[in-house]
Amino acid sequence: MPAPPIRFDDGAAYEEFMGKWSQLAGDTFLRWLAPPDRWRWADVGCGNGAFTEMLVGRCAPAQVEGIDPSEEQLDFARARLANRPARFQAGDAMALPYADAEFDAAVMALVIFFVPDPALAVAEMVRVVRPGGSVSSYAWDILGGGFPFNMLQEEMMALGLAPLWPPSVEASRMETLRTLWSGAGLVRIETLEIGVERTFDDFDTFWKIARTGPRLMPRIAAMAPAERQQLQERLRARLVPDASGRITCSARANAIKGEVAQK
Repeated sequence: MPAPPIRFDDGAAYEEFMGKWSQLAGDTFLRWLAPPDRWRWADVGCGNGAFTEMLVGRCAPAQVEGIDPSEEQLDFARARLANRPARFQAGDAMALPYADAEFDAAVMALVIFFVPDPALAVAEMVRVVRPGGSVSSYAWDILGGGFPFNMLQEEMMALGLAPLWPPSVEASRMETLRTLWSGAGLVRIETLEIGVERTFDDFDTFWKIARTGPRLMPRIAAMAPAERQQLQERLRARLVPDASGRITCSARANAIKGEVAQK
């Protein structure tokens, strides 16, 4: 039986934990897509609207429909994109509430590894996009060490804790993405590896933000104080600050795009 989806229910906390990372990768991703203006977009798994905001600001869309299972995240997205050409509703990536061929493009930003059935989600994106339209995604290369907080995961594993991978972690692999896209009948498939960096004011800032992850937070809170202190010290030793005390972390995402075949 597929694992239940992971929910993110705090838009503000998600903004610091992952929204800013999403936009860093999204910048390169959108330049690579280079879509024309006035397209109609489905933003599948839009979360708190971090990527949606970039889509609206940079691609001059005629329409953007964002969908996500979390009403709390959607409330944040609605506030950040008030009076902009974007609408949001709760829904399931594996059963999109849209008509066939309703959009020019469908995109899934840092979401596909959370979906219990990634192939079904890709098929749904293909269904709602017109022939000749675009279906695309980018995902952290989790199994290749590309997750933004991979160092934290590594140190937790070194202390004997199981990794907190999402339910469909294999979908983060480039070869798996290629298989999903070709299996859905998409053509003109292209891929791109995206590398990004983010700088934090100091270690304490990084540590505070890293612990807000919806799965990391309860795991770290449940650790014994001595074990939690050990984790913090191991991380501090690896995250060497610059002369100003700032620390810089890197991440890597796998991106893919394809075209819906003409009928």
